[in-house]
Amino acid sequence: MKKLKVKKNIECMNCLACVLECAETYFKSKDTDRAALLIAPKRKEPDKTAPVTCVQCGKCAEACPNNAIIQNKQGVYMVNKKLCSGCGDCVEACPFHVMRKPEDSKVAFKCIACGKCASVCPMEILEVVNN
Repeated sequence: MKKLKVKKNIECMNCLACVLECAETYFKSKDTDRAALLIAPKRKEPDKTAPVTCVQCGKCAEACPNNAIIQNKQGVYMVNKKLCSGCGDCVEACPFHVMRKPEDSKVAFKCIACGKCASVCPMEILEVVNN
């Protein structure tokens, strides 16, 4: 399964380079709400932050009433924009809050494990892996 992974024992410096790269790549925007990952406080160390990424769990696909989210051969869940009604059920179902749908967007979106964010991280904390 292909997915974006956060490496352990490396500290995120909260520069947002990964988040901004994601938003720029898919929406030509600097709006952090248009990124398929986010930077959030760590659960066990709330004074430190870390990227939160899609783990390809499939909860979004299970919640989609239109079957608009399907898993490809590499294990990545993809949104079919033609089938997505924009209802937001997938966004609510995502346990990591990385399934996104900005108010002005007709469809939801998520990480497709492209690795663009990993390529700009100065701490090299992100990587695309195949499990």
